This record gives sequence, structure tokens and C-alpha cells, in this order.
Amino acid sequence: MRLGMGTVELLVILLIYAIPLAVVAYLLKLLVRFLKLSIGEMEERAHVRKDKEPEVAEIRRSLSMTLRERREECGMTQEFVAQSLGVSRQAVSKWENGSSDPSTTNLIALAELYAVDPIELIKGIAKSKDA
Repeated sequence: MRLGMGTVELLVILLIYAIPLAVVAYLLKLLVRFLKLSIGEMEERAHVRKDKEPEVAEIRRSLSMTLRERREECGMTQEFVAQSLGVSRQAVSKWENGSSDPSTTNLIALAELYAVDPIELIKGIAKSKDA
């Protein structure tokens, strides 16, 4: 009976224990690197979003003002517009107060209802942005 280990036994122990541990350690290192990059990217996106918030708010405000002005020029109520488009009156109210935007389909339907080209509604945004 031998007490010492031979080369073969030592290689088997390395293959069974040491190599998988090294692989796990390497994978953990990659995971940490990925998480650092992801966190940095998320922080950068949040920074960019924060920079654009005033611009987005201004566009929303000008679209809402344009929609309200067009509706009032046509002598329509929010309720009438809502019924004509098949949406709730609250949806029309949200479009006009700037808390949400109409979908492209609804924007086109609004333009048809107000008897204007959809581009005119968008030009209203550009005009108030330039002002």
C-alpha cells in the first residue's frame, strides 16, 4: 500500500476539482465585468433621458395645445371627438393636457375630423417649438 500520490492520481484530482473551480472563477469575473458595463450603460441612458425631458415635455405641451386649438376652432367638445374616434373622453383630455399622446392612427383620425392634413398638426408642434 502506497501513501503518496502518483502523477495520474494528481492529474485526476486536478481535473475533478481545480479546473471546474477555475472555470467558475473565470465566469464570475466575466459576469462582474458585464454587470459593471450594464450599470454604466443604464446610468448613461438615464442621464441622456434626463437631458431630453424638457424637450419631450415641450413637444407634448405644443401637441396638446395644437389639438385643443383645432378642436375649439371646429366648435367640437371633447365628448364629441371621443365618440367620433371611438375612444374615451378621458383619452382626449389626456391628449389635450399633455399627459399622453395619441397613437399615429388616432392622430390621423383627429386630422381628418378637424379637416386638416395630419402634417398641419405636426407643423403646429414645430411652430410652437420655434417660438
